[in-house]
Amino acid sequence: MKGGLSPPGSRRRALLAATMLGGAGLAWPRVASAGAQIEEPLADAVRSVLSAAIANRAPPKPAFANIDERLAHLRWLAAMSDRLRRQNAGLVTRVEFLETLWYESKRAGLEPALMLGLVQVESGFRKYAISIVGARGYTQVMPFWARLIGDGDVARLFHMQTNLRFGCVILRHYLDLENGDLFFTLGRYNGSRGRPEYPDAVLAARRSWEYPSR
Repeated sequence: MKGGLSPPGSRRRALLAATMLGGAGLAWPRVASAGAQIEEPLADAVRSVLSAAIANRAPPKPAFANIDERLAHLRWLAAMSDRLRRQNAGLVTRVEFLETLWYESKRAGLEPALMLGLVQVESGFRKYAISIVGARGYTQVMPFWARLIGDGDVARLFHMQTNLRFGCVILRHYLDLENGDLFFTLGRYNGSRGRPEYPDAVLAARRSWEYPSR
């Protein structure tokens, strides 16, 4: 759908849709108001590394060492697609989104379940979501990142792969800054470092996307 994974309609209907998890029948946490990454000085070496991580425009092409890995991925894809059905997106849209999120998560060394939880909390799976402070897209990326490590084109933050790649690369950057501490990493991503509300919401959402379900 043109608006992302959420169906068209009123804000009220969108929020109601975002409170229910698809096929698994599990309740989603209420969609939180997106925060804002805070612009911080980047060393030239860090900026170069992040820019290089963003620059590759190649479409996601997952590679698997053997048929068992491929089959496991297909089972994950089917399960996650089923959970996204309540968003009323078509099968092709769901698969494209999930394949891209899986690819970008793995590329950044992150769990797909974590990124699904982050997208759920940040944007409610709305491709064109904009927060009151200007954060954009599925992963609610602040426009200054396009200037710091991208090509400067803020509109590209609404492109699915670009937005997911920015979100994954930024989260990986913060995770490295925080020496692997996910609580502070998530707080820094949301602009609320040290406060529990946002990390707790994302980690709760992540549990809903773990596969196989526990």
